[in-house]
Amino acid sequence: MSKKAVILFSGGLDSTTCLALAKSQGFDCYALSFDYGQKHRIELEIAKRVAALMGVEQHKIVSLGLGDISGSALTDEKIAVADYTGDNNIPATYVPARNTVFLAIALGWAEVVGASDIFIGANDVDYSGYPDCRSEYLEAFEKMANLATKAGIEGNCYAIRAPLLRLTKREIIQRGISLGVDYSQTLSCYRANQVGLACGKCDSCTYRKKGFIEAGVPDPTLYF
Repeated sequence: MSKKAVILFSGGLDSTTCLALAKSQGFDCYALSFDYGQKHRIELEIAKRVAALMGVEQHKIVSLGLGDISGSALTDEKIAVADYTGDNNIPATYVPARNTVFLAIALGWAEVVGASDIFIGANDVDYSGYPDCRSEYLEAFEKMANLATKAGIEGNCYAIRAPLLRLTKREIIQRGISLGVDYSQTLSCYRANQVGLACGKCDSCTYRKKGFIEAGVPDPTLYF
């Protein structure tokens, strides 16, 4: 019997590596992306392309109204996405409750398709300090998932898997390359333009560029 997994999937470096890892572990993968009001909606087109290239069982895009509550530079036209600063403050690109909402919907879809594993490309090494990317949070969500679902109550326990959590971007890239990931097809920019060119200066671009440099791998990203 095949084992199934739902993969939170943006088409970026981390989520694509996460998908490759899940496939390498023998999972039939169901990729889940979100149109949540983000300014960089081009990532959805990238996600469609990468999901197709990687042969997922199904790729679903769910529309959400996170932009309606605003509060983030990624969803509010009045808040600019700043260049990377390197300070220790949680940046304006933090989207309130985003991973909680994403994981909740992933949990629902997992129950529908019969998947027991949910993969998320969360990382708390080379990252912007988002509180919903920490191990404590993911462990708490997993506990909740097994309390809140019919499948969990019946003993079909869920696992929230974050295989990149303690890896540097260098290690993530090296792992992905070993699995055959083509990073030229991915996009990790918060200010990407309408044709998918990256800014090279936002938090996400900065960590991505750093990873390629440290891995000694040519950066295939196209910048504007």
